[in-house]
Amino acid sequence: MTEKYKPEGYLAEKPEMKEQVSSLAGLEYAAGAGSILESTAVLCDAKHNLIVELGKYKGIIPREEASYSIDGSETRDIAIITRVGKPVCFKVLSIDKSSDEPYIILSRREAQAECFENYVSNLSPGDVIDARVTHIESFGCFCDVGCGIISLLPVDCISVSRISNPKERFCSGDFIKCAVKTNDRTTGRISLTHKELLGTWEENASLFSPGETAAGIIRSIEPYGIFVELMPNLAGLAEWCEGAETGNAAAVYIKSIVPSKMKIKLVIIDSNVPSFPAFKKPEYVIDSGRIDRWVYSPPGCEKYIYTDFTEET
Repeated sequence: MTEKYKPEGYLAEKPEMKEQVSSLAGLEYAAGAGSILESTAVLCDAKHNLIVELGKYKGIIPREEASYSIDGSETRDIAIITRVGKPVCFKVLSIDKSSDEPYIILSRREAQAECFENYVSNLSPGDVIDARVTHIESFGCFCDVGCGIISLLPVDCISVSRISNPKERFCSGDFIKCAVKTNDRTTGRISLTHKELLGTWEENASLFSPGETAAGIIRSIEPYGIFVELMPNLAGLAEWCEGAETGNAAAVYIKSIVPSKMKIKLVIIDSNVPSFPAFKKPEYVIDSGRIDRWVYSPPGCEKYIYTDFTEET
């Protein structure tokens, strides 16, 4: 993928981009070349036109040019309003220099249409891509997969270790890696997955040894024990401990690691470790290329957990 099809926000802070969008000559060149640029939307006027900062100039994205709709439906007002204060991609449609202040017309819709036709529509299940979290709901994260085109990362696809809310992993604005789970080319809808990039059980468990005391996050409390997340794709089961609360950091003693059952037995030493940070930035085992088949379970394990991306095509 060329850099021009990255999620919005990736290009805006680059010095060469700032220089080009601040120069009338740079904008004129982009208009002739059909280049995709990025800058910040600073205002949405009463007619829902977006005003974009271009150095000492201002550009206008008319309402009808604010977003590309794959199915031809009209863009909702809220989708335009919420771009204020955020980077937007665009193409330069025209520059009128007949007055003292150049009148610069931009199109986000055309930038997104090119991104969809040349990049997004060609993605296949298993492709590892860049994404940016745009907003978070309890059921998943909405992610920009290129030029503001949005896809869903469901909460159960974020990690093997179960979480109750994506906010336990991500914040809006985070740049992350994802794999394409499905791409419905008739509707243009893409779904994403994330857990396959965080390593297998064996890869995660190899970071720990019996007898060690490690830090983790209490994820759920059950009658038979307490699940403590050691890594985003690895959790162990601790004996019941009074005072434990879901979401708290904990210090845990590792009693045993059993690959044949994918089990890590723990004892909670301290159920409230205030200085231990929650997991924020994922450490990717896979961060590029393509995955055809991913097997989480170790060889010979009684339970078989896998993802076959070829079944999604």
